[in-house]
Amino acid sequence: MKGIISHNLPVTNRKLTGKQSIEERAISLAHYIIDSKDTVRGTAAKFGISKSTVHKDVSERLCNINPGLAQEVREILDENKAERHIRGGMATNCRKARKEQRR
Repeated sequence: MKGIISHNLPVTNRKLTGKQSIEERAISLAHYIIDSKDTVRGTAAKFGISKSTVHKDVSERLCNINPGLAQEVREILDENKAERHIRGGMATNCRKARKEQRR
């Protein structure tokens, strides 16, 4: 979902600054994941931080800050994990198709 989301920050203007606290960052990441259903990797790219930081923020730190929000994020991450083998197969098929077109 593109555009304005629940916490009123434009999706396209989401780079995190060093001034933002860890708690605020974890909440921002959680809202983004919930609204966009994006993966940890996609969220990390969007915010310009590492996958490890995103994962630690939403799976460990968020539990202490806002358990309800953490549960919502966990459900999305579990869904993404269950679908990852399908996405990998789709990516492989796309690569094969592009390779065939070049011939």
